Amino acid sequence: MKLLIGSKMYSVLYNKCPRCHIGRFWASNNPFKNMFSRSVETCKTCDNCCLFYELETGFWYGSMYVSYAISVAVMVLFWSLTTFLLPIINIFNEILIIVLAILLVSPVNYHLSRLIWINFFIKYTRNDTY
Repeated sequence: MKLLIGSKMYSVLYNKCPRCHIGRFWASNNPFKNMFSRSVETCKTCDNCCLFYELETGFWYGSMYVSYAISVAVMVLFWSLTTFLLPIINIFNEILIIVLAILLVSPVNYHLSRLIWINFFIKYTRNDTY
């Protein structure tokens, strides 16, 4: 299935600006690149349409709700995998597996939650003269 330019999923999955789908949202496509550094390489504006990504002060606080939903989905996934595929392990090992999964997925979660959050508010416009 090919995602078409203009869909919000295209912007989220391919790290594109939500308005023009040409410029990058994150400086790097690899969320694990800056996992151990103090700063995360973010783009402040789109290189193509000059969209300022932080729409207002405190805009990114809302992405915590999206991050929470992604974390719950990961926890439910790993809980069901450990419960149904490995029924002989005890509850403490299940919790350990779930916590490790959340920690390993956290950089991807951070990147995706911000992309999903900004796509709630910015509509794709097909215009070459921004």
